[in-house]
Amino acid sequence: MKHIDTLRWAGQADGHLELIDQTLLPVELTEIACRDIETVWEAIKMLRVRGAPAIGIAAAYGVCVGMKTAADANEETFFTRLAEVTDYLAGSRPTAVNLFWALDRMKAKAQSLRGQQSPGEILAALLDEARAIHEEDRRMCRAMGRHGATLLEDGQGVLTHCNAGGLATADYGTALGVIFAAVESGKRLKVYADETRPLLQGARLTAWELKQRGIDVTVICDSMAAQVMREGRVQAVITGADRIAANGDAANKIGTYGLAVVAAAHKIPFYVAAPSSTFDLSLPEGGAIPIEQRDPREITHGFGRQTAPEGVNVYNPAFDVTPARLIEALICEHGLIRPVTTERIAQVVGSPR
Repeated sequence: MKHIDTLRWAGQADGHLELIDQTLLPVELTEIACRDIETVWEAIKMLRVRGAPAIGIAAAYGVCVGMKTAADANEETFFTRLAEVTDYLAGSRPTAVNLFWALDRMKAKAQSLRGQQSPGEILAALLDEARAIHEEDRRMCRAMGRHGATLLEDGQGVLTHCNAGGLATADYGTALGVIFAAVESGKRLKVYADETRPLLQGARLTAWELKQRGIDVTVICDSMAAQVMREGRVQAVITGADRIAANGDAANKIGTYGLAVVAAAHKIPFYVAAPSSTFDLSLPEGGAIPIEQRDPREITHGFGRQTAPEGVNVYNPAFDVTPARLIEALICEHGLIRPVTTERIAQVVGSPR
């Protein structure tokens, strides 16, 4: 299959963002053009683009989309518009810290040029910054893959949850990047992909990516993981993350915490792969991570079909937090963080932003 980037910028400063509409996969591979800020916001909110690193990249390009209308404005109008655009995009999703990291980086870039360059020149510099964020993610994913591949052995069964592959990043993935790198090094792996309720990112996206690369993959229901582990089919679990606190507590798609508990019960190592931009060292522990609550209809009317009584109460958190004590190692572009402690994370990742 011809490779299509998860997202890319088309044209120069007056161009637009193009991205794969992941809500249509695996049945339909369609790209959508985001020519205004509202379309970018909707794409992030509705999971047309998803995965913490990809959300950050989309937000960076989204700033460029939103600022096109101010390219010829005066400086005061330009920076007023910049505040409006970044605040608007920040409201699309609350949990993935990469979104806010990217927006802060774009604002800092613009402020560093204030009074030195024209609004049009600053807009061009913002596009360069977004492209740099995009390229950096490519390099970080490849580095994570190399570091994490050392944790997997030939012939192992590996369980993963949600989607942390090329569709969630610039092109290679975090958790899936580790699997890709291990396979590319010659290791044979059998991957079990949780379907991942309620939107089935594991069944729709992860299984699709693995099949595209010819990797042995089996889809299982979320509730089957414990049984698959008991049968001895899984020797490692690896997931991505949307935000990691200073002590190593990691927020990821709902169902991840349960997997970590079950893995611990079966003495199976549980790994989390995420770039340094996913670490939020301003939060001492995972209880401070905001958890997104999503539309109840994702559960009661999944994919347009009613499967629960009308008017029933629904609790639909999009994420849960896995305690650091259940994580064998964190994998980032700088290497392996093991043991997972506040001190070790500070050594590898750095100080709070």
